[in-house]
Amino acid sequence: MLPNAADAEARPLPAAVLWDMDGTLVDTEPYWMSAEFELVAAAGGTWTHEDAVAIVGQPLVESAAVLRSKGGVVGTDEEIVTTLLERVVGRVRDEGAPWRPGARELLAELRAAGVPMALVTMSYRELADVVLAALPDGTFDAVVTGDVVTHGKPHPEPYLTAARLLGVDVADTVAVEDSVPGVASAEAAGARTIAVPMQVAVPAAPGRSRLATLDGVGPALLARVAAGEVIDTVGPEPRAAVDPARP
Repeated sequence: MLPNAADAEARPLPAAVLWDMDGTLVDTEPYWMSAEFELVAAAGGTWTHEDAVAIVGQPLVESAAVLRSKGGVVGTDEEIVTTLLERVVGRVRDEGAPWRPGARELLAELRAAGVPMALVTMSYRELADVVLAALPDGTFDAVVTGDVVTHGKPHPEPYLTAARLLGVDVADTVAVEDSVPGVASAEAAGARTIAVPMQVAVPAAPGRSRLATLDGVGPALLARVAAGEVIDTVGPEPRAAVDPARP
């Protein structure tokens, strides 16, 4: 159950909310993992659940390098990334974006409240555009993708870039993430950060908020986090991960 926001003094909304995409807004991580298993199987290599989990949230070129070195996938980093993207984009187009509970509702409430928002994802623009097409025009005021930054997550550059594009101080923003590299990126940039773990557990840490779900979360809770309150509803045990071998 979420903390009772009615008992909290009303606080100003964040200057902006910065959103991760895969695993935070949309449950596409199983699509990525399925594509990884397919590529490795075609190369005659071996890929495990642990291998797949280890690269969640990493820049795509780094994931490609691991697929080549550990899984035996043939090709350059960019060639492997292109193949992965084609498969994931194809599934999103064919099956729709699998939205995480509460994500679209919170997006709509923040937009109605006039809060600027940025999408900050290590996926490339090709996939981001497919997901954005399922949202009302103007939902995001800025989009930062993995193919436009020099340093991907966990480096702070993606979130610093988003804040700069929005014209806000990153310290006045709230970032919403699901992975350890993503949380590290947002925190290193100086954003107040909410982790909503999905595939991988995100440990508790000083100043870090964690939510088991975005279902039922409204702008008032994000205002509390922006003001420095730490809210943790995850508990000591992570959720069970989705079987990545399932298509």
